[in-house]
Amino acid sequence: MTQELGHSYYKELIDLQDVDAVESQIKSLLDVQIESVSDLEKWLEDQKNLMMKITEAMTGHQVDFYRNTEDAQIKSTYLHDQQVIQPLLMKYEAKLNEKCFESPYLSQLDEKRYGLMRRVLESKVKLFREENIPLMVKEQELNTKYSEIMGGATIEWDGEEKPLPFIISQLDHLDRSVREKAYYAMMSAHRQIKPDMDAIMDELVQLRHQMALNAGFENYRDYMFVVKNREYTVQDCYDFHENVEKHIIPAWNRLAEVFKSKLGVDTYRPWDNTAKLMKKPPYQEVADLMDGVSDMLGKTDPYFAERFDYMRENGLLDLGDRKGKSPGGFCISLPVSGETFVFANFSPSFFSLIALIHEMGHAVNGYLEFSEHGPIEDYQHRMEVAELYSHGMELLLLDKLDRFYPDEEDFKSAQREELRRAFTMLYGPLSGDLFQHWMYTNPNHTAKERDEKYFEISKRYGLNPVDTSGLEEEIGMSWAGTLHYFQVPFYNIEYSISMLGALQLLENYQKDPEQAVESFKKGASADYNQSIADIYEETGVSFDFSEPAVKRMGEFLEKVIGHIGDGS
Repeated sequence: MTQELGHSYYKELIDLQDVDAVESQIKSLLDVQIESVSDLEKWLEDQKNLMMKITEAMTGHQVDFYRNTEDAQIKSTYLHDQQVIQPLLMKYEAKLNEKCFESPYLSQLDEKRYGLMRRVLESKVKLFREENIPLMVKEQELNTKYSEIMGGATIEWDGEEKPLPFIISQLDHLDRSVREKAYYAMMSAHRQIKPDMDAIMDELVQLRHQMALNAGFENYRDYMFVVKNREYTVQDCYDFHENVEKHIIPAWNRLAEVFKSKLGVDTYRPWDNTAKLMKKPPYQEVADLMDGVSDMLGKTDPYFAERFDYMRENGLLDLGDRKGKSPGGFCISLPVSGETFVFANFSPSFFSLIALIHEMGHAVNGYLEFSEHGPIEDYQHRMEVAELYSHGMELLLLDKLDRFYPDEEDFKSAQREELRRAFTMLYGPLSGDLFQHWMYTNPNHTAKERDEKYFEISKRYGLNPVDTSGLEEEIGMSWAGTLHYFQVPFYNIEYSISMLGALQLLENYQKDPEQAVESFKKGASADYNQSIADIYEETGVSFDFSEPAVKRMGEFLEKVIGHIGDGS
């Protein structure tokens, strides 16, 4: 389906090309006299409104670039934002933060409304270093280069040039020989771009390590824990890694034996590890995908479908695959418009269906938050919360996959596949998290050592039951296809933490569907100034990734998959 690539979906209320005017508006905030608590609150509101105008324009330019990385004008606009406006914002954000932090009225602000802001503000003031600004600009330039390379990657398939998402979709094919061919084609593409990926990552690791040193940290990992204001420790992460390895991986291995049997194969190879058992892709045209997802959302809650249909009608969805489009998928908020935009580079596959449902969890969360509290501010946005509602939406729609898979056996296979994905979300992001712990606490590693470590960690987790003989090199270099490692470092463990919450939501849904959906909506519209634990509690689940919690939810997940297999 062809979609117009115009920018009517966002508002440009400020001209970012007029740098002097932008700077003047920001500087005017520094000149304001703050002589009371009410003055400070008004000043914070004025600052928020200006920053949201800038953010919406920059967000729109970013999405434009991701939608079409080959357009020179779009790229120029995006790079102007990154190379000129972003450094300007960093410079003045530090001064604005300092002005606020030094105000005698800061401590008098209401704790419930401003407590989280104060804590985040304190960490930002602590972390800021002027010398890190050019490093952050260079970091963004490298990430732009990554998007361009991945967006332009094509592979010859049956005599035609195909974008990478098409090849990935062929890993779902029922025919094992097609899956194997797709796997090797994907690895061939990775091999072609590997030198560039290594060069980018080598430079990113060194840049990030220097940022951390400049800010007084021993390594980038420790620096990022403060940047992200995490409500748990490094040791909690290591404990979580071990708990999943102890309780989830054995269950995953048992499940792999079941899938191996259903596939009728003696040896479980990497192209079998991605295999789906449905007879065909769930859709052929993007319009059919959107029709079906709208129906599934509507059967869960009318509000969910109403939001999706509104986004569809107003150009807030871009889902198909095309050359020059950046890889991956995301949902992003437009704070002035009060809208959310879902971007995805999809070819017809089970994964693309689930990915759209996942992003709609984010979108519903965004719309509910906006309607209750206005736009989510940067300091309120925590991925452990955001991913609860995306994973949660996937599992709330589990019983409606027959919309795309009307055949009973296909329906069961689709449900098993979604629950198998839940398993992968418990260990896959953790292996990626552990990989990044290693990378940034060993910043002088070589590209060869990085590949070897990635293979080693992969074998401990998701590839534990897989015969990888002869493919060590291919698997070792496959980290290069994961944009999180490049563009959003240390955004991994949140997927696994939130999946434990989403599984609790499924458990609640099986007991009382209506109440579980209402709890989902209540949590998704909760006050984000609360702790993560309090928001989870409003959703009817616990923020808990201790060993007992991991063990219990692993057993629950394995039991649910077993029931589908039994037909019960």
